[in-house]
Amino acid sequence: MNRFLLARPDAVLRAEGVRASFADPTAAVAALRGWRDGGSARDGSPGLVVGALPFDPREPAALWQPETALHTTGPWRPAALPPLPQMRVVARSPSAAEHVARVRKLVERLADPADELRKVVAARSVVVEADEPLDPEVLAGYLLTRHPTANVYAVDLSVAGRAAETLLGATPEVLVTRHGDRVSLHPLAGTLPRLPDAEADAAQARKLLSSSKNNDEHGFVIEWIRQQLAPVCAELHIPDGPELLSTEQVWHLATPISGVLRDPSTTALELALLLHPTPAVNGTPFAAALDAVTADEQRGFYGGAVGWCDSNGDGEWVVAIRGGELSADRRVLRASAGGGIVADSDPAEELAETTAKFRTLLAALRCELPER
Repeated sequence: MNRFLLARPDAVLRAEGVRASFADPTAAVAALRGWRDGGSARDGSPGLVVGALPFDPREPAALWQPETALHTTGPWRPAALPPLPQMRVVARSPSAAEHVARVRKLVERLADPADELRKVVAARSVVVEADEPLDPEVLAGYLLTRHPTANVYAVDLSVAGRAAETLLGATPEVLVTRHGDRVSLHPLAGTLPRLPDAEADAAQARKLLSSSKNNDEHGFVIEWIRQQLAPVCAELHIPDGPELLSTEQVWHLATPISGVLRDPSTTALELALLLHPTPAVNGTPFAAALDAVTADEQRGFYGGAVGWCDSNGDGEWVVAIRGGELSADRRVLRASAGGGIVADSDPAEELAETTAKFRTLLAALRCELPER
């Protein structure tokens, strides 16, 4: 049975079953509007769409109307979690050396004034094998236990033709939420790994906040969001500069953004489609970055978006990072991590950033990431 879980720090949505599926997100928007105009879904099932958007908007989405849904306030508190089976990293794609070489080539391209590309997000993957099948909900529970302030997700991808694969993770990034005519976002871009020594870690945070490279990278994201939302928001509040946000593994530059819709009928799903993928996971300009990413990577739903939207247009969407895709037999987990590359990026530092991001998932699952 198709299942959906999005556990945010202040609310949890669970859904099960499939009444209708939507590979084309615009068909899901049309269904939501039809349910709104009709008062509810005609068959009595929830007037709700849940699921995931792939990284590449040209690929099929995994969106569906569930048979049942339960929305609760407050944090998710998993019951006692069973022990995890042994897991090990068995492959990397590309290798560390290959990733460094790719970043180096991208830096050369980004430094060319004749090239329109200004930022591109380069990602790599590791493949984890388990001795026994993994339960997606148990994995989500371990992620939440390790990262209680993250947005934990577990989404069945079957409706996108991905057998019984499951997308799961613990993301710190909110793509967009819409409640009534109010819109909010919390984009992240610009990252440095956390350090074990408290004094050095504090210095690392200050370094990130003052880094021209990371502020430029963050600025591309904020400007994209401004351009995308200005036509649909009567009010848009964007701070002059970013603030620091920390996870267990990394420091981020973050900017809280809020707005008021011009047209209250604009749905959360439409806003997600308008914004996704942001330069935080893609790059800039949009088309050139998307071409650069897809030429080298098969991202699937990594860097996509997970969320829900109801017939009132309200909804919440988070960026599908700090996670992976679990295979149909539940024995293989492919985890991905990326970093934004700009003209003054250091390839070795970019490799270290992806390594730190991998640990969000792998450390929670008690799986070591070998140095080489």
